[in-house]
Amino acid sequence: MSEENITRLNLDGKEYILIGTAHVSKHSAEQVKEVIEAEQPDSVCIELDEQRYQSMMEGSKWRDTDIFKVIKEKKATLLLMNLAISSFQKRMAKQFGINPGQEMMQGIESAKETDANLVLADRNIQITFSRIWGSIGLKGKAILLMQVIGSIFSNESISEEELEKMKSQDMIDSMLHDFTDNFPKLKRPLIDERDQFLSQKIKEAPGDKVVAVLGAAHVPGIKEEIRKEHDLERLSERPPKSKAPKIIAWTIPIVLLSIIIYTFNVDPSAGLQQTISWVLWNGSLSAIGTAIALGHPLTILTAFVAAPITSLDPITAAGWFAGFVQAYFRRPTVADFENLQEDVYSVKGFWNNKVTRILLVVVFANLGSSLGTFIGGADVIRLFIENL
Repeated sequence: MSEENITRLNLDGKEYILIGTAHVSKHSAEQVKEVIEAEQPDSVCIELDEQRYQSMMEGSKWRDTDIFKVIKEKKATLLLMNLAISSFQKRMAKQFGINPGQEMMQGIESAKETDANLVLADRNIQITFSRIWGSIGLKGKAILLMQVIGSIFSNESISEEELEKMKSQDMIDSMLHDFTDNFPKLKRPLIDERDQFLSQKIKEAPGDKVVAVLGAAHVPGIKEEIRKEHDLERLSERPPKSKAPKIIAWTIPIVLLSIIIYTFNVDPSAGLQQTISWVLWNGSLSAIGTAIALGHPLTILTAFVAAPITSLDPITAAGWFAGFVQAYFRRPTVADFENLQEDVYSVKGFWNNKVTRILLVVVFANLGSSLGTFIGGADVIRLFIENL
């Protein structure tokens, strides 16, 4: 049995066998099967949480998705982000003729075959996302969003030999070192905290021999962290929500409305100019965003009408109304949901699939409206100053 990518540790009378995998490598899945069958461990730990495990076991349940509910619950952007994040990984997996996460599925199957305890060792993905989002600041959020969007347009392909090289200890240490230098706040919740969480769950796994199936990036950290004690409750806490976004969301419309009302009282013609500028900038840019998403003509009109109003109401958004109208006139079929897995491989697929097009309409209408708020708001203030 090849010991490549395998780390063996002995601690407090227990043996831990860490398998460092690449999530789209055929060799990784084969190695997982080989190691578990040879070692016959008491427990198999896999780098999944309950939510991702259920998703993997139940398969795609897209046909049950209520797109109206997704929009209403403000999850359109999150769903689009999740699809974009998985797009690059799926393209690589398709290139090598395997399913992403196949090594984790192999770990699940091999655990059952050897009667080993299956331990879901990773932290809840939503908690990880919220801790990432809460720690990187406005600039970090913008960079992260650009990188995710860029992944949709990427046609990058790598050889399986390059993929296997990524699993070497030196390469991983080097990558993480660069990651720390360039984006230290993202590394902590994404890598460091999960290393601590994973190591504690592995250490608490039942039995004297434990095999852990992990992404190779986590192996160096877990080797260090498994020798320490970690508080899983503290690592599972969601960061407190900042009040600043709500304060800003209410302050901007109150200030702008006050300025427009005051200007109307002083100079009605200037007040009318402010109102027209606000409506045109908000409505036009939201409509342009909706058109870029290839929205239905009535969806584009809805975005134009809704944006100037919703921009003054922090509770609603132009994208909601545009999304609902798009879903009404271009209601996705079962085939659209079933084809999502394939369509997210390409930019064309994102725009052609009725499901992702609705999500794009919501996101682009909101982006256009937000841009219109800043430009239109600046013009309102300009006209106010000119008429003082």
